[in-house]
Amino acid sequence: MNYKTKPCIESVEKAKHIVIVGHENPDGDAVGSVLGLWHLLNNMDKKVTAVFPNDAPYFFKWMPDYNKILLYTQHKANIDKAFEEADLVFCLDFNEKRRVGILESTLTSCRATKILIDHHPYPEKFFDIIISDVEVSSTAELVTLLIKKCKWTKYMDYNTAECLFTGILTDTLSFTVNASRAITYALSSELLKYGLNNEKIHQQVFNSYTEQRMHLIGYAIYKKMKILPTYATGYIYLTRDELKEFDFRNGDTEGLVNYPLSIKGINMAALFLEKKDFIKISFRSIGNIPVNEMMSTHFSGGGHKNAAGGDEKSLSLSQTIEKFEKMLPLYKDILKRNDL
Repeated sequence: MNYKTKPCIESVEKAKHIVIVGHENPDGDAVGSVLGLWHLLNNMDKKVTAVFPNDAPYFFKWMPDYNKILLYTQHKANIDKAFEEADLVFCLDFNEKRRVGILESTLTSCRATKILIDHHPYPEKFFDIIISDVEVSSTAELVTLLIKKCKWTKYMDYNTAECLFTGILTDTLSFTVNASRAITYALSSELLKYGLNNEKIHQQVFNSYTEQRMHLIGYAIYKKMKILPTYATGYIYLTRDELKEFDFRNGDTEGLVNYPLSIKGINMAALFLEKKDFIKISFRSIGNIPVNEMMSTHFSGGGHKNAAGGDEKSLSLSQTIEKFEKMLPLYKDILKRNDL
């Protein structure tokens, strides 16, 4: 693929103020790639501002200098000013401007050159320079590749490497999904050479549950998981009252959608969360089951072949689940075929 190194290098060299923006409800890849690039550009003595629409889950906030990120929910005026002054904006880990939520109008009105770095399919043509590759494991991997191709590795340091490695680690679920390419491991190995402690990073991300989160996961699996063997599918659903009962915090359901896939014979999993004004939906699959196509066809959303997300704003939780179950017969042959 064309990494557009020349326009990227020229844009950074000319820029006096750079903004890096990630999507709303940032995950580990978004935080890792945004902070990784932020550290690198700081090491290049650039004036750079990192921005998210809202806060990340608590188990990603340990990454170096996370507290330097501006959140639109808390720093609206400062962020608006940063976008007004910016002559270059990096857009990381999202492919449509609507994915920045409450930041969309600010991003849209910004006159700066916008460079997209992302690994989701079908990027919007809103961006001036598009660096998109659906084959890479994560946006953090793509940023790492771009750094190498632009010959910016001399500006890499421990903090840059730790953030980028964490982004790769989280989006691959510790190298268990989206991790079949040798280059993913080669790049991760190069990042580890900066003195990273893989065990510490894994502990911070995957083994930092609160007691309430553990209770919520146990309840969800025991009481709220439904298995449909006919369609090799399982799903979990939680109401607002149930989330409140377990003192839900942002990120507490991270990874919950994957649990049905641990059951032998299950090739697709779904998670339905009742929010105030909509139903949040997550799909996961193994093999050649295109859940992104299912999501975009039947619900408002999209994503990768094996991982997609979306919302349902016009139906109740029970109606959304009914719609989902009625959808499954359309894909029965695909769902039952495990081609791993």
